[in-house]
Amino acid sequence: MDLPVMPPVKPMLAKSVKKIPPGMQYEAKWDGFRAVVHRDGPELVIGSRTGKPLTRYFPELAEALAERLPERCVVDGEIVIAHDGRLDFDRLTERIHPAASRVRMLAETTPARFVAFDLLALGDESLLDTPLHERRAALERMFAGIGAPVHLAPATRDAALAAHWFERYEGAGLDGVIAKPLDLPYRPDARLMYKIKHERTADVVVAGYRFHKSGPVVGSLLLGLYDDGGTLQHVGVCAAFTAARRAQLVEELEPLRMDPPTGHPWAAWTDEAAHEGARLPGAPSRWSGKKDLSWVALRPERVCEVGYDHMEGDRFRHTAQFKRWRPDRTPESCGYAQLEEPVSYDLSEVFGQGPGVPPH
Repeated sequence: MDLPVMPPVKPMLAKSVKKIPPGMQYEAKWDGFRAVVHRDGPELVIGSRTGKPLTRYFPELAEALAERLPERCVVDGEIVIAHDGRLDFDRLTERIHPAASRVRMLAETTPARFVAFDLLALGDESLLDTPLHERRAALERMFAGIGAPVHLAPATRDAALAAHWFERYEGAGLDGVIAKPLDLPYRPDARLMYKIKHERTADVVVAGYRFHKSGPVVGSLLLGLYDDGGTLQHVGVCAAFTAARRAQLVEELEPLRMDPPTGHPWAAWTDEAAHEGARLPGAPSRWSGKKDLSWVALRPERVCEVGYDHMEGDRFRHTAQFKRWRPDRTPESCGYAQLEEPVSYDLSEVFGQGPGVPPH
């Protein structure tokens, strides 16, 4: 491979802001695997956000990209999987599997898509120093007539339309809006764009914690919500405490500690079969590897309020943020019913395959 921008490339990133800034290019924030695609004739590499190749995990995309992209180019985008009209991150993570036979089967049953939103090189020309608005124009020309499963991400300069996308696209599984300065050059691994994500709060049960890697202090609190059947389901964690607060939490939560955890609703977490019928902490995962997933069980008697952006099925998609303790709430009152349900939205419209597609 001999391209003006060679792999691996760590993609340009975004920093969080509260409001949609004016005077920029706006795009939906896709919930998938960030990927930079390098193609040089018959050679094609799909690189991850960290620079590691993803090519072997998405053979159907490698084939489609080789058929549809120009002979020599470097494209930044997102790998996603759509299911029942929404993006499905859980099905996407299933594709990172060591068995080639499993990958091939999933490529047929849950095929992925690639959504392009930036162009880093074309032919013999590097576009890293080219302003965004010129890169976008070149990308649109390049994608004229390209069909599924390769898509051009919708983009607009209308802040009002971007605000509409922010509200409507969440129902299709997207998780916010990205704002990009029009004259922005492409700078790998630099946070020069802006992301605006949904912010919500929920009251959750604190039923355990994990130690921090630095020592015997709290690293993260394990959170639960009661389902309709009255079972406490593990929904995620909250973290990002200061060093002093981590030590304080160990002392504060000591009266609730259950050792052994007999009678705890998640006591069976070490039994792999138990994870099939309930959401428990420490579920086996290809992502965790040899990571220590052990945790300290607490009597599920304390409630806290956390901030979160959106749900992935029955759990928080990202790490939640601790807001405050809620001594006025009973654990039994912390159920899924309190969570805001986004309005449903047809994902085919976001992909540009249906009516109501927003203009670029």
